[in-house]
Amino acid sequence: MVSRVRVWLNRTYAENVFFMDQLRRNPSDRAVEIHATHGDLDSPVLAAADTAELEPEGLSPSAYVEYALIQCRRRGIDVFVPRLHQAAIVAHRAEFQAVGTALLAPPPEAVAVFQDKVIAYEAVQAIGVPVPPWWRVRGADELIAAVDELEGLGHRACLKPASGAGGVGFRMITRAPFSLTQLSGYPSPCVPLGLVLDAMRRAEEPVDWLVMPRLEQPEVSVDCLTGPDNRVRLAVGRTKNGRRRGFTLHEQWLEPARRIAEGFGLHHLSNIQFRMLGERPVLMDVNTRPAGGLHQLSLCGVNAPWAAVRLALGDDPGEIVPPFLGQDYSVVSGPRPLLPVTLPQQRAEVPAPRSALGAVPAPAAPAGPRTTTGARS
Repeated sequence: MVSRVRVWLNRTYAENVFFMDQLRRNPSDRAVEIHATHGDLDSPVLAAADTAELEPEGLSPSAYVEYALIQCRRRGIDVFVPRLHQAAIVAHRAEFQAVGTALLAPPPEAVAVFQDKVIAYEAVQAIGVPVPPWWRVRGADELIAAVDELEGLGHRACLKPASGAGGVGFRMITRAPFSLTQLSGYPSPCVPLGLVLDAMRRAEEPVDWLVMPRLEQPEVSVDCLTGPDNRVRLAVGRTKNGRRRGFTLHEQWLEPARRIAEGFGLHHLSNIQFRMLGERPVLMDVNTRPAGGLHQLSLCGVNAPWAAVRLALGDDPGEIVPPFLGQDYSVVSGPRPLLPVTLPQQRAEVPAPRSALGAVPAPAAPAGPRTTTGARS
């Protein structure tokens, strides 16, 4: 009888409830139990897991590694998919192996390259993958010079943190002064250059930004599954053009993604993003973790999360080619259950005695403790 597989996802994105669903619906029909931890009790991944815990706050990376090792031993974790403190965790891979846990993450050397976007762009450019022009900015004068040069080349300047994940901190620079136009309609990623410069000059600490041209759609995110032998087992591009999403196997996207995944040893799941600069694709970002939209490959008949777990356990799935490419689609939100919480006790409204009229009412009973663990059978 084949034993069940125990998988842990730590402080992951809400969209990875679908990652968890796919693990349970794996084509091998193998039992999977999922442990999830998070800093937010209202993350839907906690309710979607078989067991769940609220993570302690304020741990240093080294303290978090100790916490993670304890979790793996206590929970009997077979495969750990780390997001929070990934760099610190992969540096201790041997210690996790010693407690019987495989890390579904690249080696520390690969993670280190892509933590800093400047180092990443320099490294990727060295192996022949096109990148956009960029400037590293730490002060107001550097920002002005970068924006002037980009605008002189006919580009719209953007800025984002030199390190970080996703679109956090991304802004487009405008010369237009702040006005009521910015307060009408939906919030915009555009920010006036004057406001940015004022904020920089008032700040007590220097910034560390990457300034580059605004890249055009389509955006293509290539999901890769790479083995410890540095050979890519799966590469599929997910296209984004406004609301419309789709899939591609065109080599103009897949070839540079494979070159990056194999050249830097991005073992297991990674996501490599491209956009257009004029008429050619250029690298936008590299994520050394599963993308939140990875589950969308199910529309192509591919269960990438399960293939990755198999690979982490030493069961090589071999080369995976989508049997078909799904039709274009859009992404919409939907409800997911959360863990129950204890609400504050409510007192029935009863008429106050006449002698008490005008008195200050007694406070309501305090709330009970919120649930920090949950289980599903």
